[in-house]
Amino acid sequence: MAFSKEARRKKIRTRIRGKISGTAERPRLAVFRSNKEIYVQLINDEAGNTLAAASSRDKDFTRTGTKTEQSKNVGLAIAKKASEKGITSVVFDRGGNLYHGRIKALAEGAREGGLKF
Repeated sequence: MAFSKEARRKKIRTRIRGKISGTAERPRLAVFRSNKEIYVQLINDEAGNTLAAASSRDKDFTRTGTKTEQSKNVGLAIAKKASEKGITSVVFDRGGNLYHGRIKALAEGAREGGLKF
């Protein structure tokens, strides 16, 4: 019995979310990837609120380069917003996506920006 691509991603996402959780000191870096854009949030799961967010749709975001290059820039942007709030360490939640391509570029950009995970 083969799962569809979306069903497989949802199954993996549920399994990941059962294992990881964000706190105020070490929030969850949650990634959502659509076909055109990429979105990322820093989430405190204990309080249930978003501490910071960045996406390729932000008004101050320059839409140049490939989607992978844009993902890296989104990673740098979330790292900058996190450092402004005093956050240095996060838990990475890839949202059921493979750690490859745009997800990997975003993670590398966040690490370059100073986040540890």
